Amino acid sequence: MLEDLSRPGFWDACEQKVAQARRLFAQLIGADVDQIGILPNASIAAHQAVTGRRWRRRRDILTSTAEFPGITHVLLAQPGMRVRWCGTVGGAVRTSDYLSQITPRTALVSVPAVTYRDATRLDVARIAAAARDAGAEVLIDAYQAAGVMPVNVNTMGCDYLVTGASKYLFGLPGLAFIYARHPGGPPPTLTGWLGRTDPHAMRATILDSPMTARRYETGTPAAAAVYAAVAGLSLVGDLDLQRARHHTQRLIATTAQRLAAQGEVVRLAASMDAQGAHLAIVEPRAEAMAAWLGHRGVITAPRHDVLRLATHAYTIDSDIDVACEAIAAYRYRARVLSGARQ
Repeated sequence: MLEDLSRPGFWDACEQKVAQARRLFAQLIGADVDQIGILPNASIAAHQAVTGRRWRRRRDILTSTAEFPGITHVLLAQPGMRVRWCGTVGGAVRTSDYLSQITPRTALVSVPAVTYRDATRLDVARIAAAARDAGAEVLIDAYQAAGVMPVNVNTMGCDYLVTGASKYLFGLPGLAFIYARHPGGPPPTLTGWLGRTDPHAMRATILDSPMTARRYETGTPAAAAVYAAVAGLSLVGDLDLQRARHHTQRLIATTAQRLAAQGEVVRLAASMDAQGAHLAIVEPRAEAMAAWLGHRGVITAPRHDVLRLATHAYTIDSDIDVACEAIAAYRYRARVLSGARQ
């Protein structure tokens, strides 16, 4: 990016990278490039998917307590709609929880492919089929799935899918994707110059929208995130994601067994098929634990009262050794300090 930036015509080069990112993401999820739009983050992508839709007499949006707040807040902000919740207060949810609450009044079902806290992998294809039978649309948040396991929108049967370029796609914050099965319909009210049929026409008095998912795009994207997304998607595109899935399942099972033997409380799905690529350790002081581990080279992600350990195709057994040993050292230190205070 810096090399392109130092030469004339940087914006042309950046636009080519945007088009490349759009194409690579379409290939990753089995979509057509005209079904893909590029946005700054998944919350805006979710907004573009649900705001302004004509739901007719349907007024219910079904989601779960396990959905990421950046998505649910968008749903709660929809005027005239009623958000209905499934799952437990603590954020646990099962496929059956969705299936039992889809009704003829449901306009939209919002479901994560993998939950962000506990890494529960839901049967989104089954949920989507039930939603379609009831006449509802489906929005999938694939942030915890895309790049580390097969994700195919045709197999899933969703109407919309959103995810970000960071995390398992090896990119940076600042870039997200929206997939829309049928990008037509009411034009979005959140828009910008790149959401036009011909952005370079620079017609200030005309608000037209293409009949592709580019209609959801807004203003100039973050160039560094675009370049990083292309690099990351190129790497992911070279992976056999089914093999990566099997690899992470094995690592998660091994890690869970070791941590349980060390006395840790882990949240694990009933079967490895229903488990995502990360593992949640129950820890009330997750932020403090993550900071201590981070200073020792073990990068984790705290989320309220759990600490997440993520695996990918590049994760190896010795990484698991280092993580488990560091967690054991953290617990030993805590016991020593507690004894000293007493």
